[in-house]
Amino acid sequence: MSTRKIRLIRPVPLAAFLLLACNYSAMFASDRPNVILIMSDDQGVGDYGFMGNTVIRTPALDAMHARSGFLSRFYVSPVCAPTRASLMTGRYNYRTRCVDTYLGRAMMDADEVTLAECLRDAGYRTGIYGKWHLGDNYPMRAMDQGFRESLLHRGGGIGQPSDPIGAEGKYTDPVLFKNGEEVAMQGYCTDIFFGAAMDFISNSAASNEPFFTYIATNAPHGPFDDVPTELYEEYKNTDLSPLLVSPLPEKRREAEFDKLARIAAMITNIDDNVARLFAKLDELGVTDNTIVIYLNDNGPNSMRYVGEMRGMKTHVDDGGIRSPLVMHWPARISAGTMSTQLCAHIDVMPTILDACQVPLPASRKIDGRSFLPLLTNGDAEWPTRQVVFQAHRGNVPQRFNHFAIHENPWKLVHPSGFGRERVAGEAKLELYNLEEDPRQLDDVAAKYPEIARRLTQAYEDWFADVSMSRHDNFAPPRIVIGTEHEPETVLTRQDWRHVSGRPWGGASNGFWLLNASQAGEYEVEIILDSGDYPSGTATVTAGNAVGQCEIVAGKQRGHRTTLALPKGDISLSVELTLGEQTLGPHQVVLTR
Repeated sequence: MSTRKIRLIRPVPLAAFLLLACNYSAMFASDRPNVILIMSDDQGVGDYGFMGNTVIRTPALDAMHARSGFLSRFYVSPVCAPTRASLMTGRYNYRTRCVDTYLGRAMMDADEVTLAECLRDAGYRTGIYGKWHLGDNYPMRAMDQGFRESLLHRGGGIGQPSDPIGAEGKYTDPVLFKNGEEVAMQGYCTDIFFGAAMDFISNSAASNEPFFTYIATNAPHGPFDDVPTELYEEYKNTDLSPLLVSPLPEKRREAEFDKLARIAAMITNIDDNVARLFAKLDELGVTDNTIVIYLNDNGPNSMRYVGEMRGMKTHVDDGGIRSPLVMHWPARISAGTMSTQLCAHIDVMPTILDACQVPLPASRKIDGRSFLPLLTNGDAEWPTRQVVFQAHRGNVPQRFNHFAIHENPWKLVHPSGFGRERVAGEAKLELYNLEEDPRQLDDVAAKYPEIARRLTQAYEDWFADVSMSRHDNFAPPRIVIGTEHEPETVLTRQDWRHVSGRPWGGASNGFWLLNASQAGEYEVEIILDSGDYPSGTATVTAGNAVGQCEIVAGKQRGHRTTLALPKGDISLSVELTLGEQTLGPHQVVLTR
């Protein structure tokens, strides 16, 4: 960081001194870099040319890597929402109440202090484009958590029960949410998100305001039926066999290669947009002092090439939790700078705030540390550290269930499976030396029992610490209804607490944990997932309040009743009786 010396030749009046101080502050602020944070969804550590992939074309990202700083040992969580919580807060996601990806477990507590809030309060314009996945309702939306402008899909991705009615699964011409309002868009979703981000950047540059732009694509997350057509046709005619990590039976090869072609098309489309973005920065003349960071949120969404590692999305093996991190900042970081130090998603917020000369929030324990010195100072100290990654299904994390603790070069891991809410019996822990064995083929726990014991104790200490971050640590956040911030609250299966049936299955049911900001009459609209149902009744229960309405055969929405709700915490559920079926709603709309 450059320093300025101001020499006062003679005493000046107080008013003049204050004016000088304000002007100096403005000059100081103008030197702060702009920030663009790009994170793709389900793009794996091996899905880049610069990471050794010879099939999927990523020329823009390869060029970005060549002229940037690079962290070659960077880690994320095995699934998306936990990574996003850590990215936004610099804290382990278990501190934030975000513990899973759906069923109300992906909502982040509104009292967390986000990267966007810190930069907003420091004078940055803030915008997010794509995927938030930390809460779809007030007070947990991105627009409630520091982002001045937002253009997003709901839930964990397009093609989920949180989709707007009538626009289900549409990557092309999607219906999105701009600053909370439903808007119909034209074009392919990734192109839309980058285009809106570039408009935001252009407007920020025109007003001479520093900006923080978070582009979180939903690609290459599935579903895969709606992908860029020309790129898909190209990859359909490409030999994709180098992407396979193990042979496939002949009967599965055609379907798997078709899926890989679709994923590859989505990745190259992201790369095309990265090229568009850098062209825009050059056009605006802001490239030199704009930080651009690129990473992915977890391992790949299929068992495909991950370099010398093993694993995929949901795995705590390295292939499931590694990401390249590329940091482009010509003003401060020399092309080709690389660090092999252990870094992770919890470090991104401290690093960006460090680069922008913005203090960390003093009111929160920050788990990460700035890796900026690793890329700007070749002699930077980086004390040995331990970093933990854990995620699995369930309302409450379980000690030793599906975790890995890292301390270079060691990895202690219990890959019990993301889908298992609980593990019975004693955990069989595995120990690997990643420098000698990156594929994790040789468990050396018996050979190095002291290291295994030390890391086991370190993990137990970590789990106890993150589990006591707040009172009732894993209690889910509540959606707040009846406020001017969100006059109409749409409740979806993304955030209900599951009770019966398959969580998102047609015959399932659940309830929503709410907080009514004020007592009063609330209109409740019940929405079915289609109009293909017989007539019946709906019973809505919220505390002691009960309402009923008729369900008209063949009608998807417009079924309404009214409830008088008290102020405070309530649980809302809906039971539909339709012919012989008893099930829950697809969505519910509450309006005060």
